[in-house]
Amino acid sequence: MRLGINLGYWGAGMDADNLAVAQEADRLGYDVCWAAEAYGSDAPTVLAWVAAQTERIDVGSAILQIPARQPAMTAMTAATLDSLTKGRFRLGLGVSGPQVSEGWYGVKFDKPLARTREYVEIVRKAMSRERLSYEGEHWTLPLPGGPGKPIKLTVHPEREHIPLYIAAIGPKNLEQTGEIADGALLIFPAAEHLEATALTHIRAGREKAGLTMEGFDVCPTVPLAVGEDVTGLADMFRPYTALYVGGMGSRKQNFYNQLAQRMGYEKEAAEIQDKYLAGDKAGAAAAVPHSLIDSTTLLGSVERIADGMRAYAEAGVTTLTLAPAGFTLDERLTALRAGTEAMERAGLA
Repeated sequence: MRLGINLGYWGAGMDADNLAVAQEADRLGYDVCWAAEAYGSDAPTVLAWVAAQTERIDVGSAILQIPARQPAMTAMTAATLDSLTKGRFRLGLGVSGPQVSEGWYGVKFDKPLARTREYVEIVRKAMSRERLSYEGEHWTLPLPGGPGKPIKLTVHPEREHIPLYIAAIGPKNLEQTGEIADGALLIFPAAEHLEATALTHIRAGREKAGLTMEGFDVCPTVPLAVGEDVTGLADMFRPYTALYVGGMGSRKQNFYNQLAQRMGYEKEAAEIQDKYLAGDKAGAAAAVPHSLIDSTTLLGSVERIADGMRAYAEAGVTTLTLAPAGFTLDERLTALRAGTEAMERAGLA
């Protein structure tokens, strides 16, 4: 099992600290550094900035939002970043959610699986430097009856195959991800539920494509906090968990709420959502069960974190992406170093 880090969103006042975290992860031998986008900072700019100031660590988009860009633009971005970083780029894609897709980008959130499949096919075709033509339900290239003609990418990526990941939560999306991608970006992963909530679906997609799990990167993001007070550390993540389970998407389309239900928290997920959507964010955070937080994070002493890492490795995780928490840069760097120490103690390094 390899280690990665997730810097999250940029522009929250911690940009210099985030760069320091990325540089320390690079020094410690972490495998990949991911950055996100929603409706603030964009991922490619951040990744280029980080890559220019690190030496070895891969940089990855977690995620580039599919409704934000035409697929050919994503291919251009991926090829450029791969070239500039000399083969250190990983392309993570996701459909985002209905509120962002329709409210921010003006793109209808319909048939997300079909849109993702077509998008990936076009991106891969463009990055292969074939002349680009495509006929699908959502994209037709070139547009018929006009002056457009099939053209090909002029930039040469460093590698012939840039690793492509998809952020997936629901069973159908996970199955399709196993079928068409090189890796899956997961969130709120509980080691004891990982087979039922994710891997069984990914494996089905691999089998549909005539593939095994060999070489497929199972890559969940897990918050990390070091200390002796596990309950206090878990409480740090109550607002974060409540936001996703209670407030992401609409009442009918909240993929994180549905995931919590599949992990056995049906009643609790409903209560969190009811309170969050009613404006009671504090009440929603208080309603998050400690066990939900504890099972989807790495908290406590280095030895306890090492135990959690062993559980993830045994469950089938191949790259464990850590989000080191702390109120100061020193606390985040301490957590990052504890991650390396825990991997060694777990015998996974």
